[in-house]
Amino acid sequence: MVTTQQSRVAGETLSIDAVKSVALPTGVRLPYVERGDPDGVPVLLLHGYTDSWLSWEPVLPHLPGTMHAFVPTQRGHGDAERPEDGYGLHDFDADMAAFVNTLGLGPVVIVGTSMGSIVAQRFAIDYPERTRGLVLVAAATNWRTPETVEFSEIVAALEDPIDPGFVRGFQESTLARPLAPEFIDAIVAESLKMPARVWRAALEGCLEADLADALGAIDAPTLIVSAGRDAYLPSSEQEALVAAIPGARLIVYHDAGHALHWEEPARFAADLVAFVDGLAT
Repeated sequence: MVTTQQSRVAGETLSIDAVKSVALPTGVRLPYVERGDPDGVPVLLLHGYTDSWLSWEPVLPHLPGTMHAFVPTQRGHGDAERPEDGYGLHDFDADMAAFVNTLGLGPVVIVGTSMGSIVAQRFAIDYPERTRGLVLVAAATNWRTPETVEFSEIVAALEDPIDPGFVRGFQESTLARPLAPEFIDAIVAESLKMPARVWRAALEGCLEADLADALGAIDAPTLIVSAGRDAYLPSSEQEALVAAIPGARLIVYHDAGHALHWEEPARFAADLVAFVDGLAT
């Protein structure tokens, strides 16, 4: 199934490839966007908690056509299928392995932000032969910080329909500076597609994930991008990732919040391109 969708970045309507969808052997159908040269390095971009492929919309126009980008919406989120259960880390991880296999991709550079960074870590650990490189954005070794635990207590009490004002407040809390209202409106609308049960289950999956003891097994080149004004994850977590993953390199966006790729999409795209280009040398 292919549907046509327009993309807005910074108030400008862009022509973007049609949103496609793929049925996976894990039992879910996921929407995804594909852009770039089919012969280019495959780069898999994973969004954060309650988001969708739209989360990467600000970055996509800044990526060169030579990069073959794949941007899926993960299970339970956006317009992806929402099974009754199956929102642990291993479920998201299995989906991404199935996505790579089903589309016949070679080793990928896997990029994950926030929740997506946990999935990316697990993928690199479980499927080293399929991981060409790893980029972790607003990431952690353990997600049980005081801020995330407090937020989980609020999420535990959510009921459908979820209050749009609550969703807007949550999304704005990931920022250190204001963004275009139309982009925030679109992000809020995507988050509102997710029922309360999935808000709870996906967040529980994040908080239960603790990969600290397994990170030393990652042998793919790794870039960690940290936000200096992250309201949810302290810089000590990114420093712990650098210490745990052999050869990992850290870049800090000192004035950005948790959703740093929304605030500085051009800078992030440039750093990602430099990282990918470096893998070929």
